Amino acid sequence: MSLNDTPRANRLHIGLFGRRNSGKSSLINALTGQEIATVSDVPGTTTDPVYKAMELHGIGPVVFIDTAGFDDEGKLGQLRVKKTEKASAETDIALVLFHDADMVEEVAWVKRFREAKTPVVAVVSQIDTLPDKGRALAEKVKDETGLNAIFVSAADRTGIDDVRAELIRQLPENFEQQSITGGLCEAGDTVLLVMPQDIQAPKGRLILPQVQTLRELLDRKCHVLCCTTDELEATLSLLKEPPQLIITDSQVFRTVFEKKPAVSRLTSFSVLFAGYKGDMEYFTESAKKLPSLPEDASILIAEACTHRPLAEDIGRVKLPRLLKKKLGEKINIQIVAGRDFPKDLQGYDFVIHCGACMFNRKYVLSRVTECRSQGIPMSNYGVVIAELLGILDQVELPAKA
Repeated sequence: MSLNDTPRANRLHIGLFGRRNSGKSSLINALTGQEIATVSDVPGTTTDPVYKAMELHGIGPVVFIDTAGFDDEGKLGQLRVKKTEKASAETDIALVLFHDADMVEEVAWVKRFREAKTPVVAVVSQIDTLPDKGRALAEKVKDETGLNAIFVSAADRTGIDDVRAELIRQLPENFEQQSITGGLCEAGDTVLLVMPQDIQAPKGRLILPQVQTLRELLDRKCHVLCCTTDELEATLSLLKEPPQLIITDSQVFRTVFEKKPAVSRLTSFSVLFAGYKGDMEYFTESAKKLPSLPEDASILIAEACTHRPLAEDIGRVKLPRLLKKKLGEKINIQIVAGRDFPKDLQGYDFVIHCGACMFNRKYVLSRVTECRSQGIPMSNYGVVIAELLGILDQVELPAKA
């Protein structure tokens, strides 16, 4: 993906779910008009979920997720099914394919998506191979799920336009209206971005949250200035009036807080992404519970990236150091990366998530749901750092999405 492409995490995630050889890959190819998914008569051709970023007419930037059949068998098959389950957690709209009168598993998956508040589109697939073109099967789908199935044949493109139209109709509310800055600024405001370019900053580039925030501020017609931490005072001295808002990297919260003009409001990229990707209210409520954790508390730090840790890494070095300084050396910290997030959280007292710029909002909220349902407080890097520094009540929080 080039620098001009929409990041995958910002695209609508459309997942295809069904049994092996139910026509998932063929449907993706038909929807996109390209041979982007491997099609074969051999059951189990699709193993791990395959993600393909595309532009879909009428919707815009999307990611299709081609999953392994949920009837896969054997030890390897069960591992594939688990990955399909993980893919379902980040699915914004689910296409569930029906191709057999025995639809117990399909009905169970429809129920799973409904419980997660994920829109479902039912598809009777490969109708060119079914008796009476799948009409009896569609009636059973209606009886079992209440869904009106769309008849599809990828071979002759029957129903492809109907599927596209239904995807548009099922678009989650406010999907494109999600805001990073959440009402903290308006046209004409001066906003200063403090962005330390240390060893963790990618050479020649800005990190994704900085780029996305900058773009949104420009779209909002704000006056945007950027500087590194060491140039903060010099940059402020160039301004006739203090900036209305300062957005900083959370790891230099304290430095910027102490040097900023009193009238300038302060937040961080990570705090903004707490609202953009997750549940701001839950994150702040949870952060306030940090001081009351037991002295031997077990804390899980979850990173979206699977990068090689560098010296002074924020999630693996700086944040654990701050936690131990504020909560005591007896706390136990464990770190997971990527999609390796435990389903059973009962061994933990607290979960701290990164800004999750690499995950879509649906997936982050699925993790929030897991924590809520198991009674585990969860917050994110920026909110936690502000709380540990004692400045959370003086940090600007984005409006609830």
